[in-house]
Amino acid sequence: MDVQFVMTAFFTLFVVIDPLGLSPMFIALTQGMSRKTRFGIALRACAVAAGVLTLFAVFGDKVLGYAGISMPAFRVAGGILLFLTALDMLFERRTKRRENQADASHQEPEHDPSVFPLAIPLIAGPGAIAAMILLAGQQPGVESLVLTLGVMLSVLMIVFALFLGSELLERALGPIGTNVVTRVLGMLLAALAVQFVMDGLTAFGFAG
Repeated sequence: MDVQFVMTAFFTLFVVIDPLGLSPMFIALTQGMSRKTRFGIALRACAVAAGVLTLFAVFGDKVLGYAGISMPAFRVAGGILLFLTALDMLFERRTKRRENQADASHQEPEHDPSVFPLAIPLIAGPGAIAAMILLAGQQPGVESLVLTLGVMLSVLMIVFALFLGSELLERALGPIGTNVVTRVLGMLLAALAVQFVMDGLTAFGFAG
């Protein structure tokens, strides 16, 4: 086993995916949900992210190339979708939807953020996808691919553990603190979305 490669891959994916930064985001996106619902969302988000990252590690940029999609275009699309989610967080649209559903006689299923935006693009975003492509192709052979996938799964296990422990943080913050955190994270998510778009436009040569 190439210990140096494993350490480099772990550090790269840990920084890019940022499990510590995702934990409060998970709280904001699942505010008011039950423990069972949160567990299911966390599990699905990590499972979907693992599948997406594995797909790109195995097939690389051929997946996007086959569909005629460039990485800059992927960044721009992800940034726009993230910005829409940030607006929901800033203006309490999800909270209002939940209240309306609770008052309705025929309650609709609760919004599930596991696939979007948690799995894609917060966990398996353009940065993580690009990192998986680069790491898997850094050394030829199956061993490099297996090591990369193993490191990726270990990082996602940390993400899952922090998601499950986020309920304790929400209790410590209380309703008011959670609302404040949601607004702040909404602003940060909006800024991150704009950065995604700017990175994509820069790669296209439209921005400096």
